[in-house]
Amino acid sequence: MTKKPEQDSAQQKERQNPMDPSAMASLKHWGDPLDLPGEKMREEVALDCGWGRLIFGQTFRDPQKLAQLLRKEREGRRDIALYVREPHVVLSYAPQDLFMDPSLTYRLDFTHYKQRDDLPEGMRIREITAEDDQRRINRLHMARHMVPAYDGFYSKLPDKPELTVLVAEEVASGEIIGVVTGVDHREAINDPDNGCSLWALVSDPQAQIPSVGEWLSRALIELMRDRGRAFMDLSVMHDNHAAIHLYDKLNFEQVPVYCLKHKNSINEKLFIGQDPEEELNVYARLITKEARRRGIGVEVLDAEGGFFRLSLGGRWVTCRESLSEMTSAVAMSRCDDKAVTRRLLQKEGLRVPEQLVVSDEAGIENFLSRHQAVVVKPARGEQGRGIQVGLSSLDEVSKAVDSARFYCDKVLLEQCVKGEDLRIIVIDYKVVAAAVRRPPKIIGDGDQTIGELIERLSRRRAAATDGESTIPLDAETERCVARAGYRFDDILPRGEWLQVRTTANLHTGGTIHDVTGELHPVLSSAAIRAAKAIEIPVVGLDFMVPDVSGPDYAIIEANERPGLANHEPQPTVECFVDLLFPHTRSQKERSNK
Repeated sequence: MTKKPEQDSAQQKERQNPMDPSAMASLKHWGDPLDLPGEKMREEVALDCGWGRLIFGQTFRDPQKLAQLLRKEREGRRDIALYVREPHVVLSYAPQDLFMDPSLTYRLDFTHYKQRDDLPEGMRIREITAEDDQRRINRLHMARHMVPAYDGFYSKLPDKPELTVLVAEEVASGEIIGVVTGVDHREAINDPDNGCSLWALVSDPQAQIPSVGEWLSRALIELMRDRGRAFMDLSVMHDNHAAIHLYDKLNFEQVPVYCLKHKNSINEKLFIGQDPEEELNVYARLITKEARRRGIGVEVLDAEGGFFRLSLGGRWVTCRESLSEMTSAVAMSRCDDKAVTRRLLQKEGLRVPEQLVVSDEAGIENFLSRHQAVVVKPARGEQGRGIQVGLSSLDEVSKAVDSARFYCDKVLLEQCVKGEDLRIIVIDYKVVAAAVRRPPKIIGDGDQTIGELIERLSRRRAAATDGESTIPLDAETERCVARAGYRFDDILPRGEWLQVRTTANLHTGGTIHDVTGELHPVLSSAAIRAAKAIEIPVVGLDFMVPDVSGPDYAIIEANERPGLANHEPQPTVECFVDLLFPHTRSQKERSNK
């Protein structure tokens, strides 16, 4: 029976609806593939995306071939088969090696996209151009526990018209704070549906500019729309509620698309069920995960307190996050009292700021007269509690002393040393990581109040750190804002930055930026000497430095239980487990000893 021209026209119009499963090759996940008019779709396509292959399931007619291809995944990569037709049949050919990914697929019909043109001040978005971007992009992926691209991948992009990589940069520093990859399906498979997809969206967990992920998504949407594509797809884990909320906001809708992956260590948590250490905090879970990877037994003793026991071959070690039985009670007590720490370091010939134990107002007045600004801190405590920085008047200092006594009866005055707040992690008397810690700051949008902007940044910091980092709207934050001439209910002018805490502690909203490769040898040597002076095998040492690449410094504190998270790509957790169970080191690491 010959079709009438109006029938062809009606069917073509129907196919233009990207949400119709019966008319889209990418959505028809049952029966025979659609036989669409025009140029034929390429067959059996697997696209190299750097982190692994994107396998277009709709280009495979034989489910066994698709299963075999997934089984050939290279070590350290993460292949993804999307648009799989009859996925249960594909799984039947390799049930021990493959699994159905618990992700959802969302699609944006570009006719429903609403453009915005108010890109935040202080940020720009561009296509990747320089080869040195690879290291900075991979740092972001590793910080979010994603698979980074292999070395040299981004230099191949000029020969891959099907791939587009966009980066978001902070204008002031040139630092890359986000990245996204776009795949043009027309270029990749001669897609009859005329679609594209979004992959590997990541924003820097330390970024202080808001909505980086949203603006990268918008930039990619608009670029693909202007190329003439009809829709954009993306795959998101079913429990990633923050990402799903963003995609709902952009008018993406869920579509019936299924995803298959190969079982590997990267995907392990998706097919073995709930993590037995799920209730531990992020600092403890990083360690227990590395231990289990090496075959070390893990027993959770008290999840709320972060206590667990590791065991292997008759040897067992009890830990509280990065504090283990390898740290003696004496070493711990030396770190616990900041005045004792300072005396030990000074005796070793290390540079420390002048310090005074508060006893009376005359002593405070005399100390303040000798220094332009001081720090008030409780002698004991952690996570920045009770610390106030940069105080210059007697009234401010007296109030801060009263506040610090809430945390510890013994209160210290300390010379305020200016510079960058540098944390150096020393494990087994070797420097394994160094990071600059910066206080939280907000950027005005000319619309929201300072209090609203702080709360918004606090929510982002909490989401990026598993709830470990938040910015309290307390008297210290209020004091910091007031010093800049503002109140919480003032509207910060668009594009203006405002620092909202004087301290850079992670737990009060501070951010961490890896500088291990830039560290001056004098700073490394000072950190190792400090650890040996305290006789502690695992320690986080806080320095104030004018420049991490220079030799000048002052050591402020020592932390006997440093957080090992947020130091990517440095192997802090691996080095900690090496210390506890040295025979589990890799052969390569042993040969370097």
